[in-house]
Amino acid sequence: MRCPKCHADDTKVIDSREAEEGLTIRRRRSCVACAHRFTTYERMEEVPLVVVKSHGSREPFDRAKIVAGVRAATKGRPVTALQVEALAERVEDHARLHGREISSAELGLAVLEQLRLLDEVAYVRFASVYKNFDAVADFQRELVLLEKLQSS
Repeated sequence: MRCPKCHADDTKVIDSREAEEGLTIRRRRSCVACAHRFTTYERMEEVPLVVVKSHGSREPFDRAKIVAGVRAATKGRPVTALQVEALAERVEDHARLHGREISSAELGLAVLEQLRLLDEVAYVRFASVYKNFDAVADFQRELVLLEKLQSS
């Protein structure tokens, strides 16, 4: 780390502490050449996550969109805002494990899987929009699939 006062390359760390609830490391440093003391912060660099839409366009991942969709599906259900936020976080973690890009289809399936575990009614509501249900038979087919998944 270069000294901000004399621009010497040789500095030493005097003290290191976690900051911002463990998301940052704060380091007190001293320049060996001029004895100037200064503070640096070390943060993990987050790689931006990109969602590839079905028609090929790309857009930045937005957790708020996941939260909004799940809130709509869980409206009137015994699901708390904390549970919705936790679900969105799990979906984002899943997406980040796939690398820098994930398809919107894969995201939708991840949301469906998490909703299936959280609330079956919300799962069917979300599936009806996500899978473009246009007939009662679509709901029946999804309920049969849900029952198979529950029994396995």
